[in-house]
Amino acid sequence: DTAGAHKAEGGRDVMAETKNSKRDSKGIQRIVMGIAGLFLGCLFLFPIYILVLNSFKNTKGIFTDVIGFPNAATFTLANYPNAFEALEYIRSFMNSLMITVIATVLILLISAMAAWVLVRYKTKTSKIIFFLFAASMLIPFQCVMLPLVGFASRIGIMNPQGLIFMYMGFGSSMSIVMFHSFIKNIPEELEEAATIDGCGSFRLFFSIVIPLMRTILITVAVLNVMWIWNDYLLPSLIINKPGWQTLPLKTYLFFGQFAKRWDLASAGLIMCIIPIIIFYLCCQKYIVKGITDGAIK
Repeated sequence: DTAGAHKAEGGRDVMAETKNSKRDSKGIQRIVMGIAGLFLGCLFLFPIYILVLNSFKNTKGIFTDVIGFPNAATFTLANYPNAFEALEYIRSFMNSLMITVIATVLILLISAMAAWVLVRYKTKTSKIIFFLFAASMLIPFQCVMLPLVGFASRIGIMNPQGLIFMYMGFGSSMSIVMFHSFIKNIPEELEEAATIDGCGSFRLFFSIVIPLMRTILITVAVLNVMWIWNDYLLPSLIINKPGWQTLPLKTYLFFGQFAKRWDLASAGLIMCIIPIIIFYLCCQKYIVKGITDGAIK
């Protein structure tokens, strides 16, 4: 009996030591992950830090010390009003806002409807079409850039309306893939019950399906807004004309062939990213939830 008691106590001690070691290893793991996250956060925020500091320096201060705080000799507030005037900020902002909002709304509408049809109509054709959309995400924009510009020039869509149409094409693939995964989680019984009650296809989609897709709609909207708002390459090919230019296009004016106005460019870039940062902060809580919901069947 005494030997059995000693064995039982020894077993309990081993289990306690195992639990303590696991607890310690988890604590160390959390500390390591926290340090790594802090390091990566600082690494990603460092360019923003440099941009903000240099937006309050004159040209001499930027070339003298890029990462240091401005002093009395280099500090200036004139960069922001000068950049505001040079960018024609109101007009450029409205151009970016119009293109981004209209393109995003159309992408959401068309992609959600297409994904819903591809999910509900379980045929070989729908599977092939879905895989074509998924495969098109692997094609770099640079591969179709020159043929696209030539075709757009021939049919006369080198304008903001044509740019919105192109954004619909390039943004639909990723959006359809995300919507497709999410719609699989929506029970078909809800739609069948609505159909029995006399609900038509359009009313079924807008009254039953769309309200259930709120989180993924916001997620896809945020991703497309950030991409379209910050895009430079496609607008530079399609609408790089006075009066049509977006904010990314106008900021390029500060980078001339022989002189680069880094002081005005820093202030201009800050004014360009502030609206999209505000939009992202307002919608960030839906992003992870929407992506997670769409990944789980």
